[in-house]
Amino acid sequence: MAVSGKYGKVDIPGIEQDEPVFILRAKDKLAAPTLRIYRELAESHLSPVIGGMDDEIRRFQEWGGLKELPD
Repeated sequence: MAVSGKYGKVDIPGIEQDEPVFILRAKDKLAAPTLRIYRELAESHLSPVIGGMDDEIRRFQEWGGLKELPD
């Protein structure tokens, strides 16, 4: 169980009960660009997380739902 400032408590395996999380949704027009920036930062720090980032960014870009600015 994690804690999102916007969505409250969310059940995410492997996340501590009181650990804050920030959620990006595919419907958010700014999500994919944000993930690309995060990927660049991670790459500049030689983080292994970059291994799956391109696939994740692609999933956000290809999501077929209505995209809008975050509220």
